[in-house]
Amino acid sequence: MESAAGSGPRRGASPAAVASDEAALVARARAGDFAAFDELVTRHEGRVYAIARHLVGPVDAEDVVQQTFLSALEHLDGFREEASFGTWVGRIASRAALKLLRKQRRERSLPVGDDGAVLPHPELIAPWKENPLERVQQRELRAQLDEAIEALPPQHREVFVLRELAGLSVRETAQALGISESNVKVRHFRARMALREALTRRFGDLSRRLQPGHPARGTTP
Repeated sequence: MESAAGSGPRRGASPAAVASDEAALVARARAGDFAAFDELVTRHEGRVYAIARHLVGPVDAEDVVQQTFLSALEHLDGFREEASFGTWVGRIASRAALKLLRKQRRERSLPVGDDGAVLPHPELIAPWKENPLERVQQRELRAQLDEAIEALPPQHREVFVLRELAGLSVRETAQALGISESNVKVRHFRARMALREALTRRFGDLSRRLQPGHPARGTTP
């Protein structure tokens, strides 16, 4: 059996080249090449683990990862390639994690009434000294972002993870969580605003902090 090792796309390859390479791996995996499937797992297990950890916590995340890829292998023939393999497996992960989460919450419930809520004004607004997106690959920023996501209220974190990490649409997220689409939009907005504020406290230039009704220091109205 031909090994998938070393078969990944070149660093900096175009999205089309990456998609073509991944489609070839999927085809090989469907034909019974487990080395090809193992390569797919290697490429996507980090993202799947992140989805699981933010939904069910680190203790159960590994089980969700294993269940996700076992399910992907079992249903590989049903993968229609309308979306990328990463998007498909992310959706499998989110379903597996939510199923476990519902089991964990069987004897307790969380409030779901965000409809009609007044959106809060951020307490901290300031330009960032540097663009942290340029450092997104750095371990320190990853850890800080993970910490900020973990600090979100559970109902907001779930929506953020499903929308941003798992790639679910507003409708799919609403169906997965059993809430309205307007609830999804409000919770997603609240989550993104809370994350922005948390990261601004670390990366923002507080000497130019904005006060409500006043322009930033060092700027003109």
